[in-house]
Amino acid sequence: MAETRLVVEHREQLWSLLVEAAQFEHMIMCQYLYACFSLRTEPDEGLTAGQAGAVARWQETLTGIAIEEMLHLALVGNVMTTIGAAPSLARSNFPRHSEFLPPGAEFALLPFGADSLTHFLYLERPEGMERVDATEFVPAAPPPEPAAGAEVMPRVQGFLTAGHLYRGIEQGLSDLAGRLGEPVVFVGEPRAQATPEMFRWPQLIAVTDLASARAALDEIIEQGEGARGDWRPAHYGRFFGIWSEYQKLREQDPSFEPARPVMPAFTQQPYDIDEPQPQPTEPLTRQVAELFNLGYEVLLQVLTRFFTHTDETGEQLDALVHAAFGIMADVLKPLGTALTRLPMGPGNPGRAAFQMYYQMGNFVPWRKAAWVLLSERAAVLSRQCAECATQDGIPEGVSSAATAAAAISEQLAGYVPQNLRPA
Repeated sequence: MAETRLVVEHREQLWSLLVEAAQFEHMIMCQYLYACFSLRTEPDEGLTAGQAGAVARWQETLTGIAIEEMLHLALVGNVMTTIGAAPSLARSNFPRHSEFLPPGAEFALLPFGADSLTHFLYLERPEGMERVDATEFVPAAPPPEPAAGAEVMPRVQGFLTAGHLYRGIEQGLSDLAGRLGEPVVFVGEPRAQATPEMFRWPQLIAVTDLASARAALDEIIEQGEGARGDWRPAHYGRFFGIWSEYQKLREQDPSFEPARPVMPAFTQQPYDIDEPQPQPTEPLTRQVAELFNLGYEVLLQVLTRFFTHTDETGEQLDALVHAAFGIMADVLKPLGTALTRLPMGPGNPGRAAFQMYYQMGNFVPWRKAAWVLLSERAAVLSRQCAECATQDGIPEGVSSAATAAAAISEQLAGYVPQNLRPA
């Protein structure tokens, strides 16, 4: 199928394409984390020494790729900020299609295995490479009609690969800068950029002009599909290496199953889906699932505040960054791993629950109110984790998550006046 030209005649069309890019990076990252958490990593899970070694390597690779997708999301946020747009961390709750992406960009939470690897290779394929997606990924609607140059209102534009999308964004930036002038296009406040110094992330690029914007987009393209056609060190090549090793181990032992039998499950029936959705009925599983959702919500709130901050001090921005990394590594990872070993309940024997929740929007722009709300929600996370950790039969990861959540809550509360802190 031929690639259509992505139209950027106005800033709002560029903004719309960047929202698509942010959604793409966010949802693909969630897929990788889900597959990573599903892997059997404990000594009692029935793997041989050779199989366990392979699974450990795959987990390390998946974790590294997911971290790079977080980098891509931050780079997209920097490009959005520099053109004067608010970075978007919005996405649909899994499992359902995103209204901000074309029908051909399908996502789902799948355990590690043949289907998920086939899907990952399809999503990360370089431009011009033909691959077939896993069988369950069938677009629910035809692709959108190509945008015309005379259109003023932005709308979803279709793209075939991530490279197609980002090269369209890069061309749109160049065209706008040529028509309006770089100072007009790159009007965002430089202080609002996520910098490599602040995030301790050398590959993170602060975007302030066309050259740095191109560098940021090139970083995303090269990590995903590879530079100048060399896809071996890129995401596609690394997934291809996992796929090849997985196939060999399956040929040697057809019963080899590297993933736990996990399934995505809502903690409550979504209001906008008529068909009954799977939900955990085991009380402990449901409680841990809600903890994971709450932790993910707080993470998005912390990141949203960082990317839309106003008059925060450097110390406060550092606190937001520290809280974000702490929630990802010390709260969500142990909770997610614990969830994949808990039963769903009657009707789903031996299956575990998991969901990627999405928060309900942004805070008001005023700093004091935003920090009060953020501190309040972090305190709820800390309290809920602590209560859950005292129950019998609770996985060890919940206790470590409770300790980390308490420290993060205390740190954020330190920037809120005493009389406005939650009890």
